[in-house]
Amino acid sequence: MRLRRLLRTELPVGSAALARFLIGKTVVRAVPGGRMLGRIVETEAYLPRDAASHAFNGMTRRNRVLFMQRGHAYVYFIYGNHFMLNVSGEEEGIGGGVLLRALEPLEGLDFMQKLRGDVSVRDLARGPGRLAQALKVDLRLQAVDLCAAGPLWLGAPLKPPGRIGRSVRIGISKDAHRRLRFYERGNAFVSGPAALRE
Repeated sequence: MRLRRLLRTELPVGSAALARFLIGKTVVRAVPGGRMLGRIVETEAYLPRDAASHAFNGMTRRNRVLFMQRGHAYVYFIYGNHFMLNVSGEEEGIGGGVLLRALEPLEGLDFMQKLRGDVSVRDLARGPGRLAQALKVDLRLQAVDLCAAGPLWLGAPLKPPGRIGRSVRIGISKDAHRRLRFYERGNAFVSGPAALRE
């Protein structure tokens, strides 16, 4: 499956615009012996001056990637057992990003299933913690340029996205009213109950 890497100039500036743009695009994870590839079907944006964003209180050693120019991997560890994969989404020096919430697996399913265990294909990368585990994402991928050749990168779509839905974000308490979650409507690989995929 041939795939073109996205150029940084193709990525819109602004985390909300980037979150919508990434629906239907691909994530490629190179591993020894092959690669894993998935189609992005769900994202959430975290904007500048957004109380739910890790960048809200300014730049720190932990969140500095969110202040890099758009298209870099921001990885963090949560709940003591999950990594989360994000993409920086703003101009350099402005903090914001996009959480990748769900993928539709396309290639390397055998690698993903070794990492995820005995789960259905539908559940390999449906949800941000599962997504990171299925792609073997951890802090070693922090700050990777997703627009350059390397172990993790963003690719052009292999087919156009379907209708894109929008809703409030999932599992947050601050600025929870903001409709910054984007997803491909009706896609079975989107996380959460069926009502959140319609």
